[in-house]
Parts: sequence; C-alpha cells; structure tokens
Amino acid sequence: MEEAKGVVKHVLLARFKDEVKPDLIDQLIKGYANLINLIEPMKSFQWGTDVSIENLHQGFTHIFESTFESTEGVAEYVAHPAHVEFANLFLSHLDKVLVIDYKPTTLRSELSW
Repeated sequence: MEEAKGVVKHVLLARFKDEVKPDLIDQLIKGYANLINLIEPMKSFQWGTDVSIENLHQGFTHIFESTFESTEGVAEYVAHPAHVEFANLFLSHLDKVLVIDYKPTTLRSELSW
C-alpha cells in the first residue's frame, strides 16, 4: 500500500432540500465547480449523483470531491473568502451534509497479469 504523498481528497455528500428546484441545484453546482478558478490550492473538482443499486445512500443524493496537494491546502480553501461566501449560500439549500477529508492509499498488486 502506498499513501499518496500530501494529496488530500475533500468529499462532501449532500441532500438538497425538497423545495430546491433543479435549475437552482444546477446553478449551485456550477458555483461550486467555479471555486477551482478562484482558490489556488483546489486542484480538481468532480461531482455526481447517487446511482447505487444497494440503496445504502442514507438519503444523500449528490457527491462532490475536490483534490488538494496537502492538508494545508484544504485549510486555505476552507478559510478562503470565496469558499466562505459560497459555503454559506450552498449549505442553506441542503437538508443533509457530510464532509470527509482523507489521504488516498493506492493498492499495488504484485501479480502481473
């Protein structure tokens, strides 16, 4: 196993409030994605909706994942005025939220296929 040097993944699971219209959700997601242009430590951004057949999502419908080069980068992102302003808006439209930061570990197989 090999821990990615310094890399940190910032994962946000969300459920939007029932009254939030799809076009507003789209605008909020575009705003979230735009943070990568405003906050230098944010290196990548991906998002999607739950498509699992296991039904273990516990009510969460959306996932957002950002990549940073370090935990310091995450801290800079969290404190950045653009993030603070966006987070206040974004969170006000959520019914449920869960945030996890982790350092990815890669498994390397010793078998050669």
